[in-house]
Amino acid sequence: MSPVLAGVLQLLALIAALALAYRPLGDYMARVYSSEKHYKPEKWIYKAIGANPSAEMRWPAYLRAVLAFSAVSVLFLYALQRAQGVLPGSLGFSAIDPDQAFNTAASFVANTNWQSYYGEQAMGHVVQTGGLAVQNFVSAAVGMAVAVALVRGFARSRTGELGNFWADMVRGVVRILLPIAVIGAIILVACGAIQNFAGIHEVGQFMGGSQQWNGGAVASQEVIKELGTNGGGYFNANSAHPFENPNPFSNLFEIFLILVIPFALTRTFGRMVGNLRQGYAILATMATIWLGFTALMMWTEFAHHGPAFDVAGGAMEGKETRFGVGASAIFSVATTLTSTGAVNSFHSSYTGLGGGIQLLGMQLGEIAPGGVGSGLYGMLIMAIIAVFIAGLMVGRTPEYLGKKIGTREIKFAACYILITPALVLCFTAAAMALPTPPHSMLNSGAHGFSEVLYAYTSGANNNGSAFAGLNADTQWFNSTIGIAMLLGRFLPMVFVLALAGSLAEQKPVPETAGTLRTDKPLYTGLLVGTILIVTGLTYFPALALGPLAEGLAS
Repeated sequence: MSPVLAGVLQLLALIAALALAYRPLGDYMARVYSSEKHYKPEKWIYKAIGANPSAEMRWPAYLRAVLAFSAVSVLFLYALQRAQGVLPGSLGFSAIDPDQAFNTAASFVANTNWQSYYGEQAMGHVVQTGGLAVQNFVSAAVGMAVAVALVRGFARSRTGELGNFWADMVRGVVRILLPIAVIGAIILVACGAIQNFAGIHEVGQFMGGSQQWNGGAVASQEVIKELGTNGGGYFNANSAHPFENPNPFSNLFEIFLILVIPFALTRTFGRMVGNLRQGYAILATMATIWLGFTALMMWTEFAHHGPAFDVAGGAMEGKETRFGVGASAIFSVATTLTSTGAVNSFHSSYTGLGGGIQLLGMQLGEIAPGGVGSGLYGMLIMAIIAVFIAGLMVGRTPEYLGKKIGTREIKFAACYILITPALVLCFTAAAMALPTPPHSMLNSGAHGFSEVLYAYTSGANNNGSAFAGLNADTQWFNSTIGIAMLLGRFLPMVFVLALAGSLAEQKPVPETAGTLRTDKPLYTGLLVGTILIVTGLTYFPALALGPLAEGLAS
C-alpha cells in the first residue's frame, strides 16, 4: 500500500468515526447543559466551594466567576510547582524556577499547555497528576461553559441571565470529560501507553552510557490532554513518544479525541437554539476548512521533491516512521486548527509551506473545529461578522438567529477578533527588535522568524505547540508568552460574555423575506470566505516574511 493511500484511508476512517459520534455526543451535551437536576457528586462539590448552582448569573457575574476561578487556579499551580522539592513523589526534582513556574501555571490554566521544559526531567508525580492533569479537565470545562453561555444568549430573550458558571463547569467535568476520559485511558493502556507511579529506572545502555526513564500516570493524562484540546505532554517528545502514543491505532484514536467534542458542540448548539440546521451550517464551515487544510498539508509533505523524499515517500524528517507522512499531517492539522498543541512530529521539520499551514491554522483563531468551547464561540463570533458584512452589502440591519446585530454587538465582535492578532504581532515585533530574544533562535532568516512568530501565535491563541527550534526557556520568553497566554485566553472571554448578555436581553426578531438564511450553503461559503479574508489581511505580511518566503525559496 502506498503512503498516500494509507494516509487517505486513515482520514476516511477518522471522518467515519467522527460522524458516528456526532449526533449522540452532541445531543447528550445539550441535555447536560439544559438539565435542572444535580447529581450527588456535583452537590458535594458545590457545597465544598460554597456555590449555589441554581442561581442564574448575568454576564458580569458569570465573568467574575470565570476570572476568580482561573486566578485561584494559577496561584495554586504556581505554588505547587514552587513547592515541588518538598513534596512526596517528586522523583528528586527540585522546585521549578519562578519564571518557568509562572509560565507553566498560566499555560495550563489558559488551556494552552505550552511547555518550555522537559516534562520527564522536571515534574514529579504530584505536580503532573495533582496539578497539570487537573487543570486539563477544568480549563477545558471553563471553555465549554463560556461557549454554552453564548449559546444561551442566542436562545434566550428579554433576560440577561446566562446560566450558572459553577454548574456549567462542574457538569462539563463530571458528566462529559471524566466519563470519556476513563474509557479513553483504558483504550490507550490497551494500546500500550503506560499508567503507573514508577520512579526513575535504567532501561539499558546507550552509546556507552545508561539510559533512564521515569514512569507516570501517562495514559490518564494523555487522554484528557487530547479530549480537552490541552496538549501538554508527559514527556518532552509529546505524542511522538511511544509511552504516550504507541502505534498507528492509538495515533488515530488521539486525533479522534482532539476533534470529537469541538465538532459535536455544533450539534449541541443547534439543539439548544432549537434549529439543528444552524448547527449543520456551522459544522459545514468547520469541516470545509479542516478538510481543506488537511488536504493541503498532505500534498505539501508528500509532494516535496528530491531523491531522499521520493525514497521515503515524502518529507520524513522529524516524523515517526510508525506513523508516516499521512498520519503526521492529519495530526498536525488537527492540533493546530484546535487549541490542542499536542504533536506527533517535529513541526519545525515540515516543509516551508507546511509550516505556513500550521501557523495559519492557529491564526484563523482555531475555529475549525477549534478548542472545546473556544472553537464554537470563536466561530459564532465570525458568523456575526459574516452577517454584518452581508447586511452592509444589501443595506439591511444584520440579524442572526432572530437577534439584531447592532452597533453594540458588532463592537464586541470586533474587539474579540482584534485582541489575538494584536498580542501576536506586537510581541513578535518586540522580540525581533530587542537584542537578546533573537539569540534563542536556532535558525536565522525566514525560518528563524517563523520560530518566534509561531511561539507567540501558539501562546496567544492558546495552542501550545512549538516549532521546537526556539529556546523558549528564558526569562523573556517565559514571561512574555505567559502574559500572551493569559490575555489571549481571558480578554476574548470578556467580549464573548458581554455579547451573550447583550443578545439575551433582546426580544426575538421575526423572520421575513429579506432575512438572510444562515442555514444555507450560500451563507456557509460567505462564512468561510470571511474567516480566510479577515485572517489573511491581518497576518499576511508576517506570513510573507516567514513561511511563505521560506517555501518559495525552497
